[in-house]
Amino acid sequence: MLNNRLIKGKLLFILILICPALYSAPRTEWGQPDLQGVWNFSSSVPMQRPVEFGVRQFLTQEEVSKGVRHFELGAGVGVIPPNRFGIEAYYNDIRVDNSGVDGRVRTSHIIYPPDGQIPPRVKGVEMMPGGVVPVSGERPVRFVVGGVGRNGPEDRGLSERCIMGFNQGPPFTPSLYNNHVQIIQNKDHVVIMTEMIHDARIVKLSSNQALTDSLRFWSGDSIGFWEGETLVVKTKNFNGLTQSFDGFGSSKDKLLTERFTRIAPKMINYEFTIEDPSTFTDELTAVITMSKVSAQLYEYACHEGNYGMANMLRSARRRDAKAYSDTVADIFRR
Repeated sequence: MLNNRLIKGKLLFILILICPALYSAPRTEWGQPDLQGVWNFSSSVPMQRPVEFGVRQFLTQEEVSKGVRHFELGAGVGVIPPNRFGIEAYYNDIRVDNSGVDGRVRTSHIIYPPDGQIPPRVKGVEMMPGGVVPVSGERPVRFVVGGVGRNGPEDRGLSERCIMGFNQGPPFTPSLYNNHVQIIQNKDHVVIMTEMIHDARIVKLSSNQALTDSLRFWSGDSIGFWEGETLVVKTKNFNGLTQSFDGFGSSKDKLLTERFTRIAPKMINYEFTIEDPSTFTDELTAVITMSKVSAQLYEYACHEGNYGMANMLRSARRRDAKAYSDTVADIFRR
């Protein structure tokens, strides 16, 4: 009896993945699809597709059964590709939160352009990725990790300053850890609360309200509406002090459209489209599967424990002081 139930459950899960229309999400007391809960958007799928897959969106069952790991895509099974962060990145990869759960394994999250690559950039737009490798640049620092110097907190990335998380976006992009979001609904609003930096985005539900340019925010200004089973959220009026996407440009002219569709009891299909004529020559669309978790979202109290920022600046001042004293001592030796 138990085996029969398991088989039926697996068959239902497969049918839902093949034809999501077979599933009807539970309703709130206002008759809207219920998206409430804590959801995980971690994933080991690369955002951009390895070039040898061309326009193919999914791995074959043979590739899946052979245990093809996504960091090997583009290098061949059993071959570890070069990594700009050093070999320790693979050691750490064992312990990070990037498993993800999806029925069919994608070759990339980006589905448009068809080749799964980020669109060409507008002339003059350069990449400023940030990251653990030191980079040169000027204020304002628009990337989320790393920095351009240590003269003051304004030289550091947005996540180090506890302003923006490195995966919260919007849009959400899977990262090493803290890949959780909580959705809260009432009749007229949806609150999208991220784990990283603990930011709550309040989305007013109004299909005929226009987004004005009177106010600009780090996470933009959002309105939402329902298209059948899908919650559509449109966001613009970003303050331009963040990048547009993946290390490129400025968010000032970006229009983000997110679609949340509950396709199974514990799965949401999250799709986002970026239109930014100041950064990219074409739009970009990506799909990420969110899985429901039976846990609550705890506060990410970044400022309360941000010892790294203070210690980094303190050590830089000690280094400056030593350099100064060495210079003075050298002058007197002469």
